[in-house]
Amino acid sequence: MSEDFVLNATIREDAGKGASRRLRRLEGQTPGIIYGGTAAPLNIQVAHKDLSKQLENEAFYSHVITINVDGKTESVLLKDLQRHPAKPLILHADFLRVSKTKEVKVKVPLHFINEETSKGVKLGGGIVVHTMTELEISCLAANLPEFIEVDLADVEVGQTVHISDLKLPKGVTSVELSHGADHDGAVCSINKPKGVATEEAAEGEEGGEE
Repeated sequence: MSEDFVLNATIREDAGKGASRRLRRLEGQTPGIIYGGTAAPLNIQVAHKDLSKQLENEAFYSHVITINVDGKTESVLLKDLQRHPAKPLILHADFLRVSKTKEVKVKVPLHFINEETSKGVKLGGGIVVHTMTELEISCLAANLPEFIEVDLADVEVGQTVHISDLKLPKGVTSVELSHGADHDGAVCSINKPKGVATEEAAEGEEGGEE
């Protein structure tokens, strides 16, 4: 893994919505929870500014994070965030404990490359349509990729890229594909620009009239 993410946290003694509001308003802290594994869940609080800073990095969402909790460390993945609907505030964060020997399921972003220079766009004038922007994968925490690359260089107009077409890193599998070939969903496609089909049909009709 290319990044090392560390957060400092403290045990949160008071629970409930009122206590959480006070934390955010008076202390600049974001309430959260660490759960999973064999240990009991931990109610924690993290400095809002520290968490916000880490969230600016896309890799934070799919990498193992080390949380220092009152002198003890926890290896976790960010599983859920609750954000304020109108303000740049993080209301709550959920962290899942991970093990070095047990596979985890996590969604990682898809990075599309060579879109503008792909055969379908550059030569065929097609339009790239994204069906998926992230992929749920299963792997050991040590093998978690920052993202999955989708290379569109050789994709032509009318073609669709499916999950099975993606080159996944060693030790990484698609959760969807593990359910069978009928779960091989579309990732993206290059479609004909609007109006092309209509124009071709019109030309055909004119030829028939002659």
